[in-house]
Amino acid sequence: MTGNPKKDKRKSKSALKIVKSTTKSVSTTDTSKKRKDSTEKKDNKNLSIKKLLKGVLADDRGILARVITIIESGAKKDQKRAQEILKELTPHSGRSIRIGITGMPGAGKSTFIDALGVKLTARNHKVAVLAVDPSSSLTKGSILGDKTRMENLSRDANAFIRPSPSGGTLGGVSRKTRESIIVFEAAGYDVILVETIGVGQNEIAVRSMVDFFLLILIAGAGDELQGIKRGIMEIADAIVINKADGDNIKRAENAREEFERALHYFQPVTEGWQPKAITVSALHDKGIDPIWDIIKSFEKLTEENGTFRKRRRNQLKNWLHDLISNQLQNLLLTDTNVRKTLPELEKLVIEGKLPAAKAAEDIIKRFLK
Repeated sequence: MTGNPKKDKRKSKSALKIVKSTTKSVSTTDTSKKRKDSTEKKDNKNLSIKKLLKGVLADDRGILARVITIIESGAKKDQKRAQEILKELTPHSGRSIRIGITGMPGAGKSTFIDALGVKLTARNHKVAVLAVDPSSSLTKGSILGDKTRMENLSRDANAFIRPSPSGGTLGGVSRKTRESIIVFEAAGYDVILVETIGVGQNEIAVRSMVDFFLLILIAGAGDELQGIKRGIMEIADAIVINKADGDNIKRAENAREEFERALHYFQPVTEGWQPKAITVSALHDKGIDPIWDIIKSFEKLTEENGTFRKRRRNQLKNWLHDLISNQLQNLLLTDTNVRKTLPELEKLVIEGKLPAAKAAEDIIKRFLK
């Protein structure tokens, strides 16, 4: 049977109109979606200070991460915003126990933090982890892999893990660690864990920004001999011998006894507190509860004898001095006269034609002109 050519033609035109209409509708929808996404990204990027503050105080995780990024940024625009944010958040901070955690690479710091953090969130604590990774001296990049090693805690709704590059800062901490602590406290986190890089005797800057300082070591890795030396040992409030499991239990206990004896030769860094050594197995979740009991006993003692408040005040004073030094150095090195003269003076110092002290004095004089 042959169809009606005119009717078929009308059907064809009608179908074509439907296809065009549908295509136009899909295209319009896609364009509209793209515009909406673009607008959302732009709005998110340019959130007002008021909205950022509201988000932090409400523990909005997205805004919390964005505020930390602004604080860590080196851009002048971000630095200005960061100062405004910190000014408003500071009155909401200070209500937490700040714990510094350090130790040699391979001691199991991240595994320990994962186990401790999960225990604390189960007790209705809110835990913030500032995990500092070393920055490359060549590329200035950082792996930031600590979060992947805290599998349980990274999935916990009452925990926030923020990996940050050290940025070449000495002392095992990020340049903006203190500011980040303020932000997390304002967001309601009552336990702040600062995990340092863990490269040896330089891990002392964190002592000036935390309440309790924990050193994690392992038995049978040469740490026993290092522990007898002064340095990081004398600033620790407690020592954890990790990986006390399997065939390593006896060695870990021997190491604990050795460290316990060594601790008695040091002047306690915290008034009225005798540092303790304890064995744990973070991997098998053994000995974690006693560590928290030690920290709570420390907190109670130092609050009663006034050391807690005194240390916090001293930390604020030290922070002020650090900021003054950093800003003065920045003003000095960005000064036009200094930038013109510095390369020439550096050459003279390198060639041994001018003492470094004299060159430094000349630079200061040029800066002050």
